[in-house]
Amino acid sequence: MSFEIDIQQIQKLENLELIAKQVVEGFITGLHKSPFHGFSVEFAEHRLYNTGESTKHVDWKLFGRTDRLFVKRYEEETNLRCQLVIDASSSMYFPENSFNKLQFSIYAAAALMNLLKKQRDAFGLSIFSDDLDVHTPTKSSTVHQKLILTELEKLINTPNVNKSTSAVKSLHTIAESVHKRSLIVLFSDMMENTSDTDEIFAALQHLKHRKHEVVLFHTIDKDKELDFNFENRPYQFVDMETGEEIKLHPNEVKHNYIEQINKQKKVLELKCGQYGIDFVEVDIKNGFHSVLLSYLIKRKKMK
Repeated sequence: MSFEIDIQQIQKLENLELIAKQVVEGFITGLHKSPFHGFSVEFAEHRLYNTGESTKHVDWKLFGRTDRLFVKRYEEETNLRCQLVIDASSSMYFPENSFNKLQFSIYAAAALMNLLKKQRDAFGLSIFSDDLDVHTPTKSSTVHQKLILTELEKLINTPNVNKSTSAVKSLHTIAESVHKRSLIVLFSDMMENTSDTDEIFAALQHLKHRKHEVVLFHTIDKDKELDFNFENRPYQFVDMETGEEIKLHPNEVKHNYIEQINKQKKVLELKCGQYGIDFVEVDIKNGFHSVLLSYLIKRKKMK
């Protein structure tokens, strides 16, 4: 079952909070019609109110429709703490002049935060490029949610030009600063500007060493970045992080490029498997359902 979201339609809303709500509402509607109906997104079920008990969880909207008192019976509390981590380096602005990897990550993070709030879980935000630019604690309040939405909106409106990736330094800092066991959700294309790939794997391993659960959403434009589908004509390619330029014909390098990029991806998947990190490849052109569903599956396992 696919829960596709019309990205062009939600972009017209402009308000990030409204976008997040629409993404989640569309996802939940699709979820209820799918084989995954068993997942609890908000509460498990209703039961009749027993005289004398607390009215804290009475569903007053349902009372207004039925004139009977029902209580929301919630799933077992998990007190989940989730740190949303976004790679905001320049490579995440690909493709230029259209819906890009960073916008996808921002919308997905805002939608996840909406789900976390529904499930009364705590959430925080970390944003990094060549440094850890934003790092908030985890809280579950509405005020905290609005603070994070403000940071995400600032990120949309302030492009990072020629910003390299320093995932290694930032992930080590996050591992040390998130003190309680948490779910770390990382959105990144993992295009680390380092010749030593062991460094990035050591940083990921550090998160696990601190007893955190980790989900890596490998955020890509599959058509261009993995399949290298370009028109049969000369192009001038520009490294978005360094500004370096190269002129070439895509067909001349396509075979070798695909071979190398697939090798890198397989190594990343293998290392994530070894460290117990959930690796989820997400294509920015396929909507947000894989992100939201992967989160629900992970949350269920963490109970």
